[in-house]
Amino acid sequence: MSTTKKAKKKIKAAILIIGNEILSGRTQDLNVSFISNWLNINCGISVSEVRIIPDIEKKIIFNVLDLSKKFKYVFTTGGIGPTHDDITSSSISKAFKVKYGFNAEAYTILEKYYGKKNFNNARKKMAMMPFGAKLILNPSSAAPGFLIKNVLCLPGVPLILKSMMPNLKKFLIKGPLTISKTISLTTVESRIAEYLTKL
Repeated sequence: MSTTKKAKKKIKAAILIIGNEILSGRTQDLNVSFISNWLNINCGISVSEVRIIPDIEKKIIFNVLDLSKKFKYVFTTGGIGPTHDDITSSSISKAFKVKYGFNAEAYTILEKYYGKKNFNNARKKMAMMPFGAKLILNPSSAAPGFLIKNVLCLPGVPLILKSMMPNLKKFLIKGPLTISKTISLTTVESRIAEYLTKL
């Protein structure tokens, strides 16, 4: 029997950014670099593909299904808030053909956070998600993200997303870390291109 440890398999993921505001240029995406770096450092997961799509149900369904087949994990950002164009949750329910409705745990968390008097219909919408989804808790603004199959749904607001990332660890299988070192040079690419190719 061999005593050598089996090498950890590389785990690959994709990020799906959902939101018209990103595509129009009104909002700058700050989540891709943060998620990619966090996944590598904390979980040894490498991001192999990133897509940006509008708030259109058919596009969300297609891309979620396509990416979930190709990668171990898919991280979505945006579209799980209280406004009319936040359709990620309902679209993912349709993609996986599961019931869409109130998650009892999410409903309780949000009702407690806002108070019964201020827990209006828009806020209640944030407690709606695919049936059977597991919550990704939100220490910043209470509204949880969720995990269904291998898709982890996160908000688009960078500060809120960052605060939720530690709560992903329990759902993720770890892979080997990619270790890198940055060397600062005062030069131009064409002068070192040949050496980099050899290296």
